[in-house]
Amino acid sequence: MSNRIVEENEAKKMDIRTSSSSGRHSEELPYVHKVGVPPKQNLMKEFTDTVKETFFADDPLRPFKDQPRWRQFVLGLQSIFPILEWGKDYNLTDLRGDLIAGFTIASLCIPQDIGYAKLANLAPEYGLYSSFVPPLIYAFMGSSRDIAIGPVSVVSLLLGTMLRKVIDPTENAVEYRRLAFTATFFTGITQATLGFFRLGFLIDFLSHAAIIGFMAGAAITIALQQLKGLLGINLNKFTEKTDIISVMRSVWSTVHHGWNWETIVIGLSFLAFLFLAKYIGKKNEKLFWVPAIAPLISVILSTFFVYITHAEKHGVEIVSHIRKGVNPPSLHEIYFTGGYLIKGFKIGLVAGMIALTEATAIGRTFAAMKGYQLDGNREMVALGTMNIVGSMTSCYVSTGSFSRSAVNNMAGCKTAASNIVMSCIVLLTLEVITPLFKYTPKAIISSIIISAVLSLIDIQAIILLWKIDKFDFVTCMGALLGVVFVSVEIGLLIAVRKQDIMNASRFGEKISISFIKILLQVTRPRTTILGKLPRTNIYRNIYQYPEAAKVPGMLIVRVDSAIYFSNSNYVKERILRWLTDEEEQLKENQLPRIQYLIVEMSPVTDVDTSAIHALEELHKNLQKRDIQLCLANPGQSVIDKLHASNFAYLIGEDKIFLSVADAVLSYAQKMEEF
Repeated sequence: MSNRIVEENEAKKMDIRTSSSSGRHSEELPYVHKVGVPPKQNLMKEFTDTVKETFFADDPLRPFKDQPRWRQFVLGLQSIFPILEWGKDYNLTDLRGDLIAGFTIASLCIPQDIGYAKLANLAPEYGLYSSFVPPLIYAFMGSSRDIAIGPVSVVSLLLGTMLRKVIDPTENAVEYRRLAFTATFFTGITQATLGFFRLGFLIDFLSHAAIIGFMAGAAITIALQQLKGLLGINLNKFTEKTDIISVMRSVWSTVHHGWNWETIVIGLSFLAFLFLAKYIGKKNEKLFWVPAIAPLISVILSTFFVYITHAEKHGVEIVSHIRKGVNPPSLHEIYFTGGYLIKGFKIGLVAGMIALTEATAIGRTFAAMKGYQLDGNREMVALGTMNIVGSMTSCYVSTGSFSRSAVNNMAGCKTAASNIVMSCIVLLTLEVITPLFKYTPKAIISSIIISAVLSLIDIQAIILLWKIDKFDFVTCMGALLGVVFVSVEIGLLIAVRKQDIMNASRFGEKISISFIKILLQVTRPRTTILGKLPRTNIYRNIYQYPEAAKVPGMLIVRVDSAIYFSNSNYVKERILRWLTDEEEQLKENQLPRIQYLIVEMSPVTDVDTSAIHALEELHKNLQKRDIQLCLANPGQSVIDKLHASNFAYLIGEDKIFLSVADAVLSYAQKMEEF
């Protein structure tokens, strides 16, 4: 090993001597470009540029520039109501596609809405109400062509679980419903506020890994909750808790006196039918309509079967009653004062963020697939407005649905008008068809929910997280296991905030797993030693490129992060450890000592006063060791602060280079002359 190091260093010395001799022979050195110092910016201009880049990176006012006032007015209306923009080019081909898609997603949403309302502990009609008004509002204000709006399983479960902790839905059904409308109102306020103030980037703090885990855990929890309907267990004998241990204990404790075999036959038969329909749809994309209409067919067939056999007299629970008619007004039912106001706000805030995350993910996916631009802030305003209006018309939280949006896309939707078609069919259902659902068995609703939510468990995505980033996998599994083994709220807290589960009901220190990851990356940035690739002037990580050779007498270190107060001390100490390790290795092999420390600063996007102080301490430490510090390729912000703090003058402006190659070339000449 030592012979190899000696041989490598001898070869490097010869390489340096060759370049040096060649330089002296030509009696001139290659030109070394100095690092540019940006001109001083006006403080106000710097502030306005930062604000613009943070909140208006997409330059939303650009289309309004150099336009007459009437045109600016039209563009303003189109930005609020995108339907005015795409509506002027609407044609019969678009109408045909939207009609087919609208009818298809309506056949899927009607049975799902009845089931999802049950998850939220609300009467079935409120699920249908939420697929009537909100989709209409979104069709006028939303910018996505593919999102299908309505209640969704995860948000319904989350809302139902959080509301139940405040008010019992069986003992105080009216107050419970009022709190649900209040939470929906504040869900809309949260979403619209984020969009209006262009704060959509906040939802990115709920990482992709956390979303995958939370969705999978919620899907398992929802499926477990449906066992009471699938097995015919009486609601009074079933636990109100959602964790898997409590649910399974409740299921097995009623096996001898709570299960109903007629209900089990109905539920499992149609569950198998729904899975078969999904399988057919996956095998042949042209048959996408089969899994889309399978839930409605299941409802029709099971309702007819119960009606002709009077299975309800043999213990098969039925829906019994769904209120007929359109949404009644509910503005007067929202709590604008009192103790429930704050509780409604808190629940609405959480539900709003989760609903927004789901809708944004769906919108971005289909926008990227079809190659059109989605305005995230406009989407938030649209989703918020529809939930605000929905809360005043007896609706609970609505958002974009994964399953319906996928069906909407496969059915050939062209614009958001497919939501209008779906809304009209739901209206027809409310006015005419709801009495026909009287004999619908609850087991079929449970079967539909189970078949719908299991698709939220993305096994491939979880495996990919394990392969790519173990910390992301831990985040994902933390959220999943938290939902399944404790509760939906704790799963969400683990995804968003990690806290002691035993103290979950107390106020305390709560730290996000995702936030912990960010903290680790910020406070412990990667640093690495660089070496020269053979026959090039390129310097790369010696661990990534084993053939990269260290330069004799020099240690080249790269810092792969901005340097702030949170990591400046670590960066300084890590560089000194690299230096100490290198010196010990050189001494052991009796090789020349380090004379120059070159810090490659290309990845360092910014520094603060703590970073400058750490660099000053590093410089003093190196002076005691008789080692010269120099910097390579600092960015505009960094070099500006180095000059403003006089650090550039402290080490010498000639010690700051445009590239590592320039620094090595300059010091190689000095070492040779010495």
